[in-house]
Amino acid sequence: MAFTTAASMVQTASRQLSSISMNVKGISQNAGARRSTRLCSFAAFPACVNALPLSSSCSCSQLGEVLWSNGGAVRLAPSRNLVVRAAGAGTIVQPEGFQVTSVPTKPIDGQKTGTSGLRKKVKEFMSPNYLANWIQALFDSLPVEDVKGSTLVLGGDGRYFNKEAAQIIIKIAAGNGVAKILVGRDGITSTPAVSAIIRARKANGGFVMSASHNPGGPKYDWGIKFNYSSGQPAPESITDKIYGNTQSITEIKQADIPDVNLSELGAHKFGDFTVVVIDPVADYLELLEEVFDFNLLKSLLTRKDFRFKFDAMHAVTGAYAKPIFVDRLGAPEDSVFNGVPLEDFGGGHPDPNLTYAEELVKIMYGPDAPDFGAASDGDGDRNMILGNHFFITPSDSVAMIAANAEAIPYFKSGLKGLARSMPTSGALDRVAKELGLPFFETPTGWKFFGNLMDAGKCSVCGEESFGTGSDHVREKDGIWAVLAWLSIVAYKNKGKKEGEKLVSVADVAKEHWAKYGRNFFSRYDYEECDSDSANKMVDHLRGIIASSKKGDKYGSYELEVADDFAYTDPIDGSVATKQGIRFIFTDGSRIIYRLSGTGSAGATIRIYIEQYEPDTKKHDLDAQEALKPLIDIALSISKLQEFTGRTKPTVIT
Repeated sequence: MAFTTAASMVQTASRQLSSISMNVKGISQNAGARRSTRLCSFAAFPACVNALPLSSSCSCSQLGEVLWSNGGAVRLAPSRNLVVRAAGAGTIVQPEGFQVTSVPTKPIDGQKTGTSGLRKKVKEFMSPNYLANWIQALFDSLPVEDVKGSTLVLGGDGRYFNKEAAQIIIKIAAGNGVAKILVGRDGITSTPAVSAIIRARKANGGFVMSASHNPGGPKYDWGIKFNYSSGQPAPESITDKIYGNTQSITEIKQADIPDVNLSELGAHKFGDFTVVVIDPVADYLELLEEVFDFNLLKSLLTRKDFRFKFDAMHAVTGAYAKPIFVDRLGAPEDSVFNGVPLEDFGGGHPDPNLTYAEELVKIMYGPDAPDFGAASDGDGDRNMILGNHFFITPSDSVAMIAANAEAIPYFKSGLKGLARSMPTSGALDRVAKELGLPFFETPTGWKFFGNLMDAGKCSVCGEESFGTGSDHVREKDGIWAVLAWLSIVAYKNKGKKEGEKLVSVADVAKEHWAKYGRNFFSRYDYEECDSDSANKMVDHLRGIIASSKKGDKYGSYELEVADDFAYTDPIDGSVATKQGIRFIFTDGSRIIYRLSGTGSAGATIRIYIEQYEPDTKKHDLDAQEALKPLIDIALSISKLQEFTGRTKPTVIT
């Protein structure tokens, strides 16, 4: 690009601006002659540019940053301290300390986010500009005040490609005018900790590099999502804009700065852009100490007659488990296993359920089993709770935490309200009714809970997919759920001397069922089904509900209503439709069908089966036995085997 051409482009841009006071120090193109020029209006700026060599300094008080690409497009943005350059491929005006390059790009198909961000196979994210396009589209979708001069948090679960992705995100953030990035050491920060840091540091938002509970490694999954200023996942109003911008993107603004050493704590400054590598545990631990009675927890975990096991599944909570459970609460070192985060999660599937947390399940159902077992997933937002030969379903877990909230000091003023996702069992509904609390049934996705929390209407919420949390952050929180359950057990055993029979996890559950009744619940997951076949099955089910009427018989069950769940947000009035097909029977039993948005390949079909049982004599039945008639009806209605060819589920919960 000839320098005179660059100057003419600035002349064109300058006509779009009002007069702006400037001070410019210029150096003549004649190498032997140096001079200083003071200009009083931006309209005179072209004369200054013509007087400058390839690199000089300029200071603007207001708008004045001029960017252009090879294609000749001119972009005007808020200025800080500027360096003027005649650079053929990038910008000629950029922040002091580094150059911002405009990288030409074009739209890439398939970048629509699901319920928890964008998830694909890692090879797809590693293809040219795939991640960069999405990140730039995000910055183009945010209000300018949440980008220019902003502070953002960056973390992830430690999976394969996170280290490279972190550098890409940092450079594009700098190129778009972000002032500061707070990144967890080695790029590791759990999803709930990212939410906590955003809130504690009053950041404008944050990135989470994770595919959650999906496998990691070169052949598996990667993901990215953005959380907003209160720590909650970005609302659909933002994710829809991101998707729209991915379909029209033409350039990526990227800072030409070196890779940042993320393994050492401290600040790295590049002109007016700063990357601060922080301890990923500190802010989060400080928050947990405000929520729970750590002295009470320590009194339980240091008892000689209480044994605890936590499986970090070689995922992100490995970075948190030892500092919290061992160092702070005094649990024995061998309480934590699989505690080193690995890029491929040790070859495992970091999903804390009865299938993939097999090692923990064998321990908890083996001879001489510990009293309490727990696991968390890839990014630390999910949990599984086990007692000695006893499993707590996620639907029961959230209900039992709410019913025993007096064990948690954070709730000493009482609960504001309770909420669950639609597929989650009705156990929480019964607690809300008993306690006289507001209750909300939402679509799947934590962002729906975030709105309720921000409005002060929800204290405890949960999803049947092993997600439980409270309004201390705006994400589900695996370690929070573990500490909540430990708090309940510790609270019920206060004053017990060593050697006395302790109230167990099973005791807590059975006491709850005796009071509220038991909601037998199971979920059948059929992973990586052919998407077309899965959609045909859903269309078939929608056809059935369209012709259904109250009183229709399904075996011994009588239909109350069949519908496709829709939700009107009570806070912002937004409407979410087609959130799951429901068959609700007159006795409260339910069958629900839903396609999951958390996978990276094909479609995951989920079938949820629930039946309420008030009779305490039947509470010890195995869930699969109690639900078998309803399960058979669910498979028959859906014709799942006919549509997908699947004869059995991938996972049963």
